[in-house]
Amino acid sequence: MSELTKMKVAEARDALRAGDVTSLELTEACLSAIEGADALGAFVHKTPEIATEQARAADARIKAGEAPAMCGIPMGIKDLFCTKGVASQAASRILEGFRPEYESTVTGQLFDAGAVMLGKLNMDEFAMGSSNETSTYGNAVNPWRRGNDEAQLTPGGSSGGSASAVAADLCLAATGTDTGGSIRQPAAFTGITGIKPTYGRCSRWGIVAFASSLDQAGPMAKDVRDAAIVLQAMCGHDPKDSTSADLPVPDFEAALTGDIKGKTIGIPREYRMEGMPEEIEALWTEGRRMLEDAGAKVVDISLPHTKYALPAYYVIAPAEASSNLARYDGVRYGHRAQLAQGDGINDMYEKTRAEGFGHEVQRRVMVGTYVLSAGFYDAYYNKARKVRTLIKRDFEEAFAQGVDAILTPTTPSAAFGLGEMAEADPVQMYLNDVFTVTVNLAGLPGVSVPAGIDKQGLPLGLQLIGRPWEEADLLNTAYALERAAGFVEKPSRWW
Repeated sequence: MSELTKMKVAEARDALRAGDVTSLELTEACLSAIEGADALGAFVHKTPEIATEQARAADARIKAGEAPAMCGIPMGIKDLFCTKGVASQAASRILEGFRPEYESTVTGQLFDAGAVMLGKLNMDEFAMGSSNETSTYGNAVNPWRRGNDEAQLTPGGSSGGSASAVAADLCLAATGTDTGGSIRQPAAFTGITGIKPTYGRCSRWGIVAFASSLDQAGPMAKDVRDAAIVLQAMCGHDPKDSTSADLPVPDFEAALTGDIKGKTIGIPREYRMEGMPEEIEALWTEGRRMLEDAGAKVVDISLPHTKYALPAYYVIAPAEASSNLARYDGVRYGHRAQLAQGDGINDMYEKTRAEGFGHEVQRRVMVGTYVLSAGFYDAYYNKARKVRTLIKRDFEEAFAQGVDAILTPTTPSAAFGLGEMAEADPVQMYLNDVFTVTVNLAGLPGVSVPAGIDKQGLPLGLQLIGRPWEEADLLNTAYALERAAGFVEKPSRWW
């Protein structure tokens, strides 16, 4: 593997402008690395022709002196983002053959800024999963291993391909989406940085919908500075998205001073779950110490409705999914089942959806349809919406008391082995989201920073939750934590 692929976004940006390397050289190095990494299952649609063309155009812009920060940076795009003329399947068989005639707003902004698309990245089907085991393409694999154990580990989900690709230096950064932790959990499992911005900060237009009131795009990168640079290019108001916020986008990178003296960091007592592994508890305690040493005041806080977050999330998200996925019927695009003579339109719907949707998607559509049905709407869906309001209020009260950010673990464990969580008990898999779903329910920004290694040599992450629209301040706190943690470990190459 070329040393060029190990560069960070900030390093590559500076090297490109100094003339030390060209975007074409960087891109070709990444494309070569991708070709040798099929064992990771990260890239599912490779686009070398597009990447080469975009890299040449970026080099011309840089030479002309008119290059934004992302110009010439090779990156991967999660398969949930519609990319014009390129397969965009959301890792589902039901969208097989779908090549959009339009570009998602986020990818359009990245390409306008000169970013280079190396290809589309693996994910859980329709972003429904925490392990990247529900993809029609097969599993994405974590580049990290447990010591000398050769067992394949999950890179997390749903943005597992994005996490694996960045951690393995196949690309300099990647896009992800986060509905209940799908940027932050895989970032923690693979030793990289991922930020979910405030709901409405990034446009959702052209991103295949899972749960519309929860979905939010964000970057996955090698460190906090890189995440700030990529997020800058992804944000902005979009009139095509009614949930997009018409607010100015601050300079996220300029906010990274590392000075958090006088900041107040909250530690929510409700996140101390029964049975939490000692290593997670110890890392959380160490994170508290690091922030105190950096000059922050750390206080205990209460978020009393946290215990209801997972049940509320797994009512609201499937309910919205069942509505959003109703459009996939075999009529307009994607997979259509073979029909027998005499089959009617209802048969076509039933057979197409049975063949096109995987088991986890079917499970969530059925749950969602049930909680929205007559007689159960008030008992489940409306009750979950009320709980969501209470969870949001908990955070508002904490911030009103002067808390600037909240520190929690990102995940309840390090990466687990592929196949270790049996499909027979999906609830066990859902518990992976225990520390992250509250952030989506409240619409807040959250970032995961790699902060330590467990006894098996696997990365562990800490999560910081910020005030709405204050990603700049949140990233600066994450930058201080990153500097204090000094995490530099990388997976040993085996693929």
